[in-house]
Amino acid sequence: MKKPKVIVVMPAYNAEKTIEKTYKEIPEGYVDKVIVVDDASRDRTVEIARKLGLKTIVHHKNKGYGGNQKTCYKEALKEGADIIVMLHPDYQYDSKKVPQMIKPIIDGRYDMVLGSRMMSDGARSGGMPIWKIFGNRLLTALENLVLNLNLSEYHTGLRAYNKEFLKNIPFELNSDDFVFDQETVVQAVSFGFKIGEISVPTRYFKEASSINPKRAFKYGLYTILTLLKFVASKYGIKKYHQFGN
Repeated sequence: MKKPKVIVVMPAYNAEKTIEKTYKEIPEGYVDKVIVVDDASRDRTVEIARKLGLKTIVHHKNKGYGGNQKTCYKEALKEGADIIVMLHPDYQYDSKKVPQMIKPIIDGRYDMVLGSRMMSDGARSGGMPIWKIFGNRLLTALENLVLNLNLSEYHTGLRAYNKEFLKNIPFELNSDDFVFDQETVVQAVSFGFKIGEISVPTRYFKEASSINPKRAFKYGLYTILTLLKFVASKYGIKKYHQFGN
């Protein structure tokens, strides 16, 4: 069987202090290419990424977290990726987990794999604030109920997809903000793709990107709105092309 082409994409914003460590801990022999998409950083992120020899695409105007990912996935597909791993370059997630992220996809078990911080207490041991753990678990319980899944976490910055998934969901209709990630999970359910997860450790420290409580509250509301759209679409109350109707 032909070895799949694996591309890691890093949606970057002001990651000069962490991008090199994140990249250098990706195990050798598993990844064919790394693409960095810089979202108008104000630091040396682009300079460092290029010094590392990484393909680097620059947004001269900030497009937001979701907007950044849209560029990431379009570029990875252009490069002929069979599997795309989205890894935050802020060193919060363990790059050494990339092989475990892609294996279930290579084996054909899943189309989408999430790196969960909640499966083995990785969030608490890694220093995630209690309020974030509570909010994460609350939203996850609601999403499991609505989507009829049993995942331990939806809100992770370490994800892997096969190319068929990204080619068949209309991810360009998704938000340019943080709720983009939740919309892709809902799209996986809407379009009949298989979702799995593995346990990953995490690290919380000063340079690791994190949204403040106000932004997190807004994110939670938009996650709930996404679920309401899914329900409305599923039962024919209102059509949303984003979810296949």
